[in-house]
Amino acid sequence: MSDWKARLGVVYSTNPDFNYDNGEAEEVATLPKQQQKLRVWRDTHGRGGKVATVVRGFVGSEADLDELSKLLKRKIGVGGSAKDGEIIIQGENRDRVLNILLAEGYSQTKKV
Repeated sequence: MSDWKARLGVVYSTNPDFNYDNGEAEEVATLPKQQQKLRVWRDTHGRGGKVATVVRGFVGSEADLDELSKLLKRKIGVGGSAKDGEIIIQGENRDRVLNILLAEGYSQTKKV
């Protein structure tokens, strides 16, 4: 028996349609830049009143999301993070983020 089956605690199933679920999510294919519908928000919730710029709507892998996050943080010169399908950039940078995304080819990007 392979390791992941042992961790699930399933030894044998009599159901012919049974599929082992190892808990790994399928990796989502990243849409082309022209098809990404990104929205740039200003947010203060849960940040102690500090302003952050949030980019939502990215459809793709976590690696591609991290790559876009690194590009934005490097070009603006601030910190931030990428998690849960969102890119969080420190400070009020909606206009700068929007201009960078449009210049990179994300043509369906809007400021909210």
